[in-house]
Amino acid sequence: MSAEAEAGLEAEAEAGPEVETGPEVGSEPEGEPETGPEFAPADPAPLNVPRTPTGNAEVDAQLDRLADADHLATDGHVEVYEDVHRGLRDALTALDARPGPPAPPTSTSYAHRS
Repeated sequence: MSAEAEAGLEAEAEAGPEVETGPEVGSEPEGEPETGPEFAPADPAPLNVPRTPTGNAEVDAQLDRLADADHLATDGHVEVYEDVHRGLRDALTALDARPGPPAPPTSTSYAHRS
C-alpha cells in the first residue's frame, strides 16, 4: 500500500463512519412541500328530497320553492330558506284569520249536577 493510500485510510478512521442524517430542521424535503389535503367544494347538486303535496296551494308553492336551493351554493341557501319560512308563516297566519265554523255553545249552567 502506498503512503498516500495509508494516509487516506487513517483520515477516514479518524473521521468515523459516514452516518446518514435526516433533513435538517427547517429545510424543506425535495419535491412538493406538504401543505395538507386540499378539498375543492362540490358543485351544487339536487338533494332529491321527495315533496308530497299538502293540498294547500300556498304551502305547496312554498315547498316547491325549496327546490331553488338545489342549484345554489350553500351560502345562497339561507335566502331561499328564509323566503320559504316567511311564506309558510304567512300561509299559517292566513289560515288563522279565516272565519271557521262557529264554536259550539258553552254551557255555564250547572243545573245538571247533583
